[in-house]
Amino acid sequence: MNDLAERRLKTVRDHMALECVCDWDAVIATFEHPRYEMYGPGTVFDGEEAVRGYFRASRTPFPDQANEIIAIAHDGDTVLVEFWLTGTHLGPLRLADRVVEPTGKTFRVRMAATFEFPPGGDRIICERPYFDQAAVVRALGLS
Repeated sequence: MNDLAERRLKTVRDHMALECVCDWDAVIATFEHPRYEMYGPGTVFDGEEAVRGYFRASRTPFPDQANEIIAIAHDGDTVLVEFWLTGTHLGPLRLADRVVEPTGKTFRVRMAATFEFPPGGDRIICERPYFDQAAVVRALGLS
């Protein structure tokens, strides 16, 4: 594996670890341009302000949200990751038809994400998580 691939893999590992400890400044620093494209709902968070808003919104119901990498690979300008997403429902959770008050229940769902890099660069230009939105709701017993 070449040096650029190793640096990109390190960037993604660092990025994911920093998300677990909510070090948002350091997470933002892993990006060349902060951007999340959420496959499932189709929501895009583009730019630092939007991405920080996503962090706040996603951690309100699950302040301990974390990830556990299962597999990671580099291909072209992309790093692919499969991981477990975990958390505890400790804050209000907004669903399409209601707000669910904290239940204290935990979840663990399998997900994947791609991390895109610019040619020759080792800072992220887009993270694309792939997931079933209803998986967390089902895992919490709320469906």
